[in-house]
Amino acid sequence: MTSGIEIAPGELRLQVIKALRTIFDPEMPVNIYELGLIYEVKVDETRFVSIRMTLTAPNCPVAGTLPPEVELKVRGVPGVSGVKLELVFDPPWTKKMMSEAAKLELGIEDIIPIGRISYR
Repeated sequence: MTSGIEIAPGELRLQVIKALRTIFDPEMPVNIYELGLIYEVKVDETRFVSIRMTLTAPNCPVAGTLPPEVELKVRGVPGVSGVKLELVFDPPWTKKMMSEAAKLELGIEDIIPIGRISYR
């Protein structure tokens, strides 16, 4: 509960995702949610948040700092009663997990597949 107002788990999940979108990979100008590093966000009836996330690579330079930053940000969301963060590497992260907006921002992949472009 926050300020005597109970937040539904679904609404709290949206607030958690909003907080996750404020965390950026230091090597890329894209937040970790759009980057596809967050595999799952669950909020139960007690407002306990469970997160499954990954890194771009197991030897990622932020492996020691990014997960604690995620946990700290999520704990700071009003209404969250606790957080469990699970760092996984299966499935391994690939650029295919990025949102279209992230791909566009990074210029990694054409949004329009080459096969659909007509040169007539």
